[in-house]
Amino acid sequence: MADSTLPPKWETIAVTSEGDIFEFRFHSGAGPLVWSAVAHNDAYQAFRWIGAHPTAKVLIITGTGDRFCTELDTTSFSQMAWHELWWEGRRMTAGLSEIDIPVIGAVNGSATIHAEIPVMGDIVLAADNAEFGDHAHFAVRDNVAGDGSNIVWCELLGRTRAMYFLLTGELIPASEGKRIGFVNEVLPADQVAARAWEIARDLARRELAVLRYAKDAIAIGTRRDLRANLSHGLGVQGSGYSAIGGIKAGRFSTE
Repeated sequence: MADSTLPPKWETIAVTSEGDIFEFRFHSGAGPLVWSAVAHNDAYQAFRWIGAHPTAKVLIITGTGDRFCTELDTTSFSQMAWHELWWEGRRMTAGLSEIDIPVIGAVNGSATIHAEIPVMGDIVLAADNAEFGDHAHFAVRDNVAGDGSNIVWCELLGRTRAMYFLLTGELIPASEGKRIGFVNEVLPADQVAARAWEIARDLARRELAVLRYAKDAIAIGTRRDLRANLSHGLGVQGSGYSAIGGIKAGRFSTE
């Protein structure tokens, strides 16, 4: 029987562990992540796996190289039925929210494609050259941001700022993210990983039960909103795709 405490092999997520601390490093090959249907499925699987891990105490989410994710490959998405994306998308975002241990987002550089993933961390560190944007949806691709990014950014920015952010493609520098409050620390890029591990080791000194209860107390509002609204959000996102003739195959870079 396979050991469920050992991570599967994912194509776009490299797993490093130290004791009961785990790091998910998103990548494409040896370089920065290009978001694709494979990455979407890997993230869904990985968040569900760590959420079910019996002894994990802290999770670090980070990227590879000089950016977290600034490219989107929609070709594989265009070949999927929407009900498949709806089913998987609900479980990916909710799965990240439901992880019952502290999550540290270590944003190693610009995050303009699915930046909500690292900023859903309970602690968010960012490289000083990082920028945050939502260029996977409306502003760049005429696509409805209904996959949970809408909920996350409304919570982090407030409704009015979030609407502007999602509708215009605004880029928010890491320093402004810290001022607003969705980034906790801004660091030189070469110090982000070490600081994430430093915080993770400090958190992991606590009893697992205390970590789980603390996370549950803090996350209750976000979890409630995601459970209530994800299906509808993905539904209107799918309707938006229908209005423009479906997902267009291609590769988009926001660099």
